[in-house]
Amino acid sequence: MVHRVLFWSGFGVAVRFWQLGLEMRPFFNRGSLWAWPVFAGVGGSFGYWLQGVDERQTAVLAERKQAILEKRARKAARDAEQATA
Repeated sequence: MVHRVLFWSGFGVAVRFWQLGLEMRPFFNRGSLWAWPVFAGVGGSFGYWLQGVDERQTAVLAERKQAILEKRARKAARDAEQATA
């Protein structure tokens, strides 16, 4: 989980570099140093949210997979029972 948050924090910092490059402004200006942690924090927050989405989707998929496997097992048991009868 931590690696995703760190990745998205780094992505936020990269976005700040890109923004300042497009605006042709100095990267580390004394008056705008506060924006670097803001961009990193927003990126990290997005990464944290995305990790939660991934965990929820993985849980739903695992639950659905288990239900399908149980359904297949019941069908195989019914088919075997009908074949012996």
